[in-house]
Amino acid sequence: MIKKSDRSQPLDFSGLKTTSLLKSPRKVKVGDFARPLSAGAKFSEFWRNGIPEILAGTALKKLARSIAQAHVRKKEVILAMGAHAIKVGLSPLIIDFMKRGIITALAGNGAVAIHDFEIALAGHTSEEVESALEDGTFGAARETGEAFNAVAAACLNGETGFGEALGELILSRKLENRDLSLFANALSLGIPATVHVAIGTDIVHIHPGLDGAGLGAGSLRDFGIFAKAVSKLEGGVFINLGSAVIMPEVFLKAVSLARNLGYKLEKFTAANLDFVAQYRSHTNVLKRPTSKGGTPIGLIGHHELMLPLLFAGVLEELAGGKQ
Repeated sequence: MIKKSDRSQPLDFSGLKTTSLLKSPRKVKVGDFARPLSAGAKFSEFWRNGIPEILAGTALKKLARSIAQAHVRKKEVILAMGAHAIKVGLSPLIIDFMKRGIITALAGNGAVAIHDFEIALAGHTSEEVESALEDGTFGAARETGEAFNAVAAACLNGETGFGEALGELILSRKLENRDLSLFANALSLGIPATVHVAIGTDIVHIHPGLDGAGLGAGSLRDFGIFAKAVSKLEGGVFINLGSAVIMPEVFLKAVSLARNLGYKLEKFTAANLDFVAQYRSHTNVLKRPTSKGGTPIGLIGHHELMLPLLFAGVLEELAGGKQ
């Protein structure tokens, strides 16, 4: 028989020092578990009991509470967004929160403005990109191009921001679905709504007659308006909803500008909501701006599920007096 070497022998476990499960701390506790609901249960019961107080469940409730607290204390709640939120039907909920005075400033990339206009005009938006790209018709909608040419022209003097000019166009033309326009409602409510354009990224940039100077002037003015809202963010909440690059970059520069000019910007909540994890939104929304004492909250999930749940939770927090 071949003798086994010591290296081939299993480790001797007999000397293991054990601890008591009953006396040792653990991260998961039964008190944090979700509890079953009965049919017909009210949302308040679901909010309290149906969502576990673990990981994203805790983060969701914390964000809802932060928004409710900011609203009660009359602090800024800034919603920055990408266009997908419009395309999954969330404009009515955002408008409702604007009307309630919960959302105090709105910002988006150029695609947000385009989809908002198309909903207001035609009641539909979002092309089948693959098929339209094959025959070169992608982005060629005449009405959209003409409208944004008019918006850019209105911004040329540098005294009108892009979001304001778009809201004015939608209201002045009395577009059929103007009640569903973020920019028209923001203008009516006196809420700053800004558009942050990256040249070449939007379908309207292929249309003849678009004035690049007006486009840039309107977007630059909007950056100043957005930066002013960010300068008042102390104690408030900033939400990035589904913008992977543009709004995280714009937010980072606005934070730096505000601090450079002497505004206190340390203790605020920065939230990122998206259905995939992104480098810039994590770094430029959650990590870097909150390094002086802010609270970062990241939530991954579909916008059309997550935002309605969050907004309903905010209303529940306000109604329950938990803020």
